[in-house]
Amino acid sequence: MLQLKIVNFRKGTYLVVEGKSDSDHFYIIQQGLVQCYKAAGSGILPVKLGPGDFVGVVPCMSGHLQIETACALSDVTAILVPREQYPDLIVKNTPVALKIIRTFANRMRVMNEMLTQATLNNVVQDSYEQIFRVAEYYEKLQKKDIAIFAYYQYLKTKPTSENAKIAKEKFIKFKPTSKAVYFENTEDLIREYPTNTMIFSEAQKGSDMFIIQSGEVTISKVVDGNEVTLAVLHKGDMFGEMALLENKPRSANAIAHSTCKLMVVNNKNFNNMVSTQPQLISRLTTTLADRLWSMYRQLDNANLKDPLHKMLDMLSLQIEKQKITIDKTNNSQQTELTISDLATMCGIPKEQQPRVIYDFQNDSRIKLVDNKIYIKDILELLKQAAFLRKQSHE
Repeated sequence: MLQLKIVNFRKGTYLVVEGKSDSDHFYIIQQGLVQCYKAAGSGILPVKLGPGDFVGVVPCMSGHLQIETACALSDVTAILVPREQYPDLIVKNTPVALKIIRTFANRMRVMNEMLTQATLNNVVQDSYEQIFRVAEYYEKLQKKDIAIFAYYQYLKTKPTSENAKIAKEKFIKFKPTSKAVYFENTEDLIREYPTNTMIFSEAQKGSDMFIIQSGEVTISKVVDGNEVTLAVLHKGDMFGEMALLENKPRSANAIAHSTCKLMVVNNKNFNNMVSTQPQLISRLTTTLADRLWSMYRQLDNANLKDPLHKMLDMLSLQIEKQKITIDKTNNSQQTELTISDLATMCGIPKEQQPRVIYDFQNDSRIKLVDNKIYIKDILELLKQAAFLRKQSHE
């Protein structure tokens, strides 16, 4: 049964504090104004929130530490929503849940741009020419099953452009031996994608969301001939929701990291799910919160100046995402990441990677097992990464 509590905050008091673990609830502001901000050096500007806005919802739904501080600019009245009460809230008030989801989607689009700017010192505009640049990038990497999909999408959207002839020639050349699938949308509710094929390209039009039934999917962006990995998603994860919720072009690339099976959610069946399956909305909220928390955390990583520090902190982030208890009896882990995977996640330019990789593999906290990273001392790694992030804000 839904039982929510009204709480009051005096002007100048804190609703939440960055880094604290009191994230088992969030607030819906009823009256008053609140200012949310992160530590200096994050690049995220303070934002004012008012009636109907949410405070602390990302760490609450993701189960992580608070990601920002919220201070009352006036006397504030708010509804306290415990995490375990959220499913009941959806049943009683679905519009609130949908507002949270749409707020997440909007914030994720902003964070995508900030993360790309911080990682690669540039921002890509959502123009159709970006699809062509994506295709060229993957062709140069000899990933033609990815490139052909992007060439096709570019040709489809800009058939009379200057680069259309090139895109057509490339598509015809690659098609006979390509493993790429689903160049066009279908009514299939389940799709299968071979490893290293593209599901969608950044800047491409689209309105479908996907739920991973099996396999892994990489979400990435391409800027000035460099790639930054935003996330590697697994079974049960969702992606593509921003195009579905905002009706805007794709903000990133989705590529099959391994052979994967995906469930397709379009506008029609999404609206039906909202009204009949509140558990889906709860799951989607948690998924988006996890991803948004990760993006905040990855932005902290991008603001580190030393490439080796970035690598160590990025490895720490992969552990933090798992939300597992780390102690002396559980203080080591074999990962599925190569050092090159980690360097790509950090957006380190290819010409810098050999030196950084050499330094990283000589770090006493890690070793390589079958070319994959094995963490020998997780607690020490997490401690060191936290110190590096704190140092960067001073």
